[in-house]
Amino acid sequence: MKIPKRIQPLVDDGLIDEVLSQLMSGKEASVFMVRCGQEIQCAKVYKEANKRSFKKAAQYQEGRKSRNSRRARAMEKGSKYGRDQQEEAWHNAEVDALYTLTRAGVRVPQPYICVDGVLLMELITDDDGDVAPRLNDVTMDAEQAKEDHAIMMVYVMRMLCAGIVHGDLSEFNVLVDAYGPVIIDLPQAVDASANNNAKRMLIRDVENITNYYAQFCPELAQTQYALEMWDLYESGDLKSDTQLTGQFVDDSAAADVDSVLEEIKAAFAEKEAREAYLKMQDEE
Repeated sequence: MKIPKRIQPLVDDGLIDEVLSQLMSGKEASVFMVRCGQEIQCAKVYKEANKRSFKKAAQYQEGRKSRNSRRARAMEKGSKYGRDQQEEAWHNAEVDALYTLTRAGVRVPQPYICVDGVLLMELITDDDGDVAPRLNDVTMDAEQAKEDHAIMMVYVMRMLCAGIVHGDLSEFNVLVDAYGPVIIDLPQAVDASANNNAKRMLIRDVENITNYYAQFCPELAQTQYALEMWDLYESGDLKSDTQLTGQFVDDSAAADVDSVLEEIKAAFAEKEAREAYLKMQDEE
């Protein structure tokens, strides 16, 4: 096929030998199957900021810090240099997340190199060597759904332990190969401790994944993994090998109920005392 303009520099530099086909075009990037020497890899070409349709990007970038003070100031001012640095930071966020999550024991594509907005990484394939399907194209029985959902919850937990929330996790951002689910698409990954939207995004990520698997195993819809994880994370008790239960009791809500009951009891006691006083007055 014709070599995309953004990939041409990598071909000129000998990093890519041939562009075989386009795999997809999404809201923030286009993905191509490429040949690098004897290996078939994946080339993710990030779209420029004015061509991306990713909504509310600022929410995802909250908490991301630049180690370079000049770069950080330029990004805050919105100068051309700053915008260029913001783009580079957007691309590097995925590369950094992929390396971090690989070390954390989460199945993600192995990254190789990111040059000028093009990320070369592992191509996830099925048993026949074809591109692995997305989770939304996969059907399964209840037992398989329960098993794969449990694996995904462990991955989300390990991500959180590594300080990362995917932020856009769904059945469309998970591939399935012979060994199970593989999480993809992480440029919007957020810092769990520095982003005020992290808890809400975690809950949404888990709900999206759970709702998909619940089509095949309805009992999964009753689980509360996100709230359980976040509660343990906030208390410092979440570990990469924590045995999750999928159950969660909101102690603060229980405390609120108890206080309301106490107020009701106090009101009844006050009423009884008032009635007793009035009765006594009448008798006199």
